[in-house]
Amino acid sequence: MRIVIAGAGEVGTHLAKMLSNEEQDIIIMDVENRKLEPLENYNLLTHQGSAISFNDLNAIKTGISDLFIAVTKSEARNILACSMAKKLGAKRTVARVDNDEFFSPRWRDHITNLGIDNLIYPERLAAREITSALKRTWARNWFELFDGELIVVGVKIRSNARIVNQMLKDVSKISHFLHVSAIKRNREIIIPRGDDRVLNNDIAYIATTRDHIDEVRDVCGKVQTPVDSVLIVGGNDIAEQLIKNLGKNIDIKIIEPDLNRCDELAQRYPNCKLVQGDFRDTELSEEESVSNYDAFIALGDNSAVNMMSCMIAKTNGVPKTIAQVEDIQFINEAEALNIGTIVNKKLLASSRIYQILIDADEDNARCLALPDAEVAEIIVQEGDRVTRAPVKDLKLSRDFTIAGLVRDGKGYLVDGNTQIQAGDHVVVFCLQGAIHKLDKYFS
Repeated sequence: MRIVIAGAGEVGTHLAKMLSNEEQDIIIMDVENRKLEPLENYNLLTHQGSAISFNDLNAIKTGISDLFIAVTKSEARNILACSMAKKLGAKRTVARVDNDEFFSPRWRDHITNLGIDNLIYPERLAAREITSALKRTWARNWFELFDGELIVVGVKIRSNARIVNQMLKDVSKISHFLHVSAIKRNREIIIPRGDDRVLNNDIAYIATTRDHIDEVRDVCGKVQTPVDSVLIVGGNDIAEQLIKNLGKNIDIKIIEPDLNRCDELAQRYPNCKLVQGDFRDTELSEEESVSNYDAFIALGDNSAVNMMSCMIAKTNGVPKTIAQVEDIQFINEAEALNIGTIVNKKLLASSRIYQILIDADEDNARCLALPDAEVAEIIVQEGDRVTRAPVKDLKLSRDFTIAGLVRDGKGYLVDGNTQIQAGDHVVVFCLQGAIHKLDKYFS
């Protein structure tokens, strides 16, 4: 597949790096060569040029691209670039936008007529992720696959979990309805086997089916706590989207340093309480009594400050904390600390674009859910090696595991005795950079 990415900013660069690990024909363009230079050692092509220049678009043969992705900083430039790429012949286009007005059904036909097939609004995706985390306070991560037939939940394991220190081959004695697909330990992802154990302070990524979520929560020693009040630090676009998602049933207070932004949000959302100030100010943080809230959400521009703020909130007894961590190099550090759920717009935007890529190539599905692992959703073909024997006899690489499958519209977990069949939709956890090893088992 030929993919053109316009814009070597945070989202475009991250996406290009991830796609370069696969057998895709990737070209990334930007007007600033300094942004392209760090990408020259990856398996992709770079081009200095403008996404709204027909000459530059023609120079990289945009017209024969399967997917054109415009993720520059300018919303207007992205819309125009997609329109131009479509006019030149690009099969599918994706534009990053900065407000949710474009998602209104009222304007859907107009957007399509402009030549834009899909829209990406990273802040909207982040707000949706936070909303999900507030609904399931016991989970670090929550992923629904195949329309929710399979669920993957990330859980921080504590000493009270019934599966702690248990060999995974013995976990079936505790529950038949969970599959520990990956373990994050000491900042590294492990694809476990039967003789591996889940240890205290691990983050376990567990596959299950929708009917057994409560059982997984119980086995992990977790309790669901209701969220009736939320303190948000940072009144950015994510906060605004979050206000819309949560509605009027939750008590929301926002601490925002910019007075004009405070006034703006107060006028738009009179049901929210706005406080102008810096949460790092000890007097302010004490005055706002963070311990009185069910959830604390740090959405500031500084990842380190967000992490520190969540640690303070945790120390003060807040049950659920969520931090926006945009520096990918900080994610492992953040997950090693006791600060709850981590939200990263780049990963979320990349996951969404991968889903769009799935629509363009239904035989090859990818979902980038984690910073250092990949989740593949694959349709099994007739004659695939994976269908020739039960899973335990396939001699699978230790770099991946088959977590579950959907057959005839129903989700099932996979164990050693499972016989995979042609037509099954399977979910595979894979270490980052090792996804090419799946080719040995799948068409």
